[in-house]
Amino acid sequence: MAQADIYRKQGLGGALERGKRTALIVVDFVNGFIDPEIFGGGNCLDAAKASVGVLAAFRSQGLPIVFTRIVYAEDGYDAGAWCEKAPRLRELTDSNPVSHVIDILRPRRGEYVLCKTQPSAFFDTNLGSVLRGKSVDAVAVVGATTSGCVRATVVDAISSNFRPTVISDCVGDRARGPHEANLFDMEQKYANLIRSTEVQTLF
Repeated sequence: MAQADIYRKQGLGGALERGKRTALIVVDFVNGFIDPEIFGGGNCLDAAKASVGVLAAFRSQGLPIVFTRIVYAEDGYDAGAWCEKAPRLRELTDSNPVSHVIDILRPRRGEYVLCKTQPSAFFDTNLGSVLRGKSVDAVAVVGATTSGCVRATVVDAISSNFRPTVISDCVGDRARGPHEANLFDMEQKYANLIRSTEVQTLF
């Protein structure tokens, strides 16, 4: 049986309904996730560049925009089990430029910059209540990495009954295999997928 056939047979891959109001979540497009010497590489820079137009489109519509950063305390007191798997995460402190959003996507006044210590933008944060307070029922997701914080955010978004759309050319990973596999899997089970050229369909 072909790979796609088993998904269709099991009723996966359906389309989510269009949301009434969509927020943009820019996941961890920070300097360290662009730099291949730290956490970047692969198509991360290309994905960030492709996100510039998406960000501009959301701004033109006056829709909520959220940027996420991984930020740990300078003394590492809040570095948990995840940092055992990836010790260099401890370098992402507020004083370190690698933890800051890249210049081409710099947040503006009135846009929410959410600092987190776990992969998902929703886990142990107030993001859900912030979005509901702005009458948001759907999220568009760009960022890095596809297999990591993007996927975790998408799974928690749909778990919280926000309809996720992943903008496929605006998410990046350090390796092609995990990137493509996770795009496929998210489309089958957790999110709609579109290209940046289709962003107007969200409004």
